[in-house]
Amino acid sequence: MIGGGQIGGTLALLITQKALGDVVLVDRPELEGPMRGKALDLMALRPHGGHDVAIRGSGDYAAIGGADLVIVTAGLPRKPGMDREDLLDTNLRIVRQVAQQVRQHAPDAFVILTTNPLDAMVYAFHHYSGLPPQRLAGMAGALDSGRFRSFIAMETGLSVADVSALVIGGHGPSMIPLTRTATVGGIPLADLLTAEQIRSIVARTREAGTEIVQLLGNGSAFYSPAAAAVEMAEACLRDRKRVIPAAALCRGEYGVDGLFLGVPCVIGSGGVERVIEFQLTPEERALFDATTERVRATVAALRL
Repeated sequence: MIGGGQIGGTLALLITQKALGDVVLVDRPELEGPMRGKALDLMALRPHGGHDVAIRGSGDYAAIGGADLVIVTAGLPRKPGMDREDLLDTNLRIVRQVAQQVRQHAPDAFVILTTNPLDAMVYAFHHYSGLPPQRLAGMAGALDSGRFRSFIAMETGLSVADVSALVIGGHGPSMIPLTRTATVGGIPLADLLTAEQIRSIVARTREAGTEIVQLLGNGSAFYSPAAAAVEMAEACLRDRKRVIPAAALCRGEYGVDGLFLGVPCVIGSGGVERVIEFQLTPEERALFDATTERVRATVAALRL
């Protein structure tokens, strides 16, 4: 874990509880003490769940040497009144440094990014690290789809375990919750909710991160982003071949070439092993083109 804040600490906890592997929690040198303290606290948690993994904290990137998987949470979180693009310049500097360190110490790792603005930061990380694109993904699609599923379960009053739903596109207000393919127990969403209810869920999904930022007052979501990243990590480490939406490099899929964008991916031991392309309706196609252009504009603003 690179970045030991709210998301990083929650990630370390979830990965320990799932026993996915040994954990190294890394942050800036001046934060080595807090990282070692969190790691020691997690080590003392293990007997209560029987989790035989090792956890250590460090302020030195060399500690990630040989890692199979790296999750990058480093970067400033949003504050009320900010959108994800407001973090562009500051987080670009952070991502550049992290990418160079990962290239040096863990060049064979599968890297998952949570840093905002997500799609542009994954693009920048790829630029600075030189890692193969299949070894790199942004977790936003998993997070946004989880939020979409949660709101569907809340509105229908049915179990979230039976909800299947997908969000594609950029991580932000232009994201596309696909209502056409959403089901609960195999039953189409349109047969369970009114059109107005569905529109409300779509709007809330698009603004879910902002809603949380406003409610927290200081900081942004951390439990659900951590869980989304762990879902991707487990798919890779256990070679589960999960179909999970993620910000992956498109090379012609959906008419997009050279951008990292939220699309359905097969994630296994090879990282992003395949981007799944399926037919969009004309309305969905128009929305996808719009979100692509928004991501393209943010990437252009990076001036790499």
